[in-house]
Amino acid sequence: MPKTFTCEVQVRWGDSDRLGHVNNVLYAEYAQEARTRFFRELTAYGVRPAPMVVRKMAFDYLRPVTDETGPVTVEVTIPRVGTSSFAVRQVVRNRHGEVCVEVEGVMVGFDPETEKSVPLPDRTRELLREYAPIEVVS
Repeated sequence: MPKTFTCEVQVRWGDSDRLGHVNNVLYAEYAQEARTRFFRELTAYGVRPAPMVVRKMAFDYLRPVTDETGPVTVEVTIPRVGTSSFAVRQVVRNRHGEVCVEVEGVMVGFDPETEKSVPLPDRTRELLREYAPIEVVS
């Protein structure tokens, strides 16, 4: 059974706009915080994740989050694992469990010296596959 990584992210006082909704750009920060925590969890398996960068990120805003409906819960799954990249799917839910934002992205293994993509380490790919609810592509 595939795993889902879940973490809670606080809605901070300054996150809301004048309408009382969390500003749409803050969901990128919530998603990044959840991804960072997800990768920290992978280090518990003795793997130091290789450097990687965000290649693409898309947000589907379904329902606003307000100060009253936070904190949010962010779920992370990995729909596809390739040689040098993987897809990441994140679902942001309010405190009532309602889906507020769906995030779809692509992360790429990266060599900071050459500034080019590189294959992900085998162990990293293996661990990412544990979070893949859909067929995994090698």
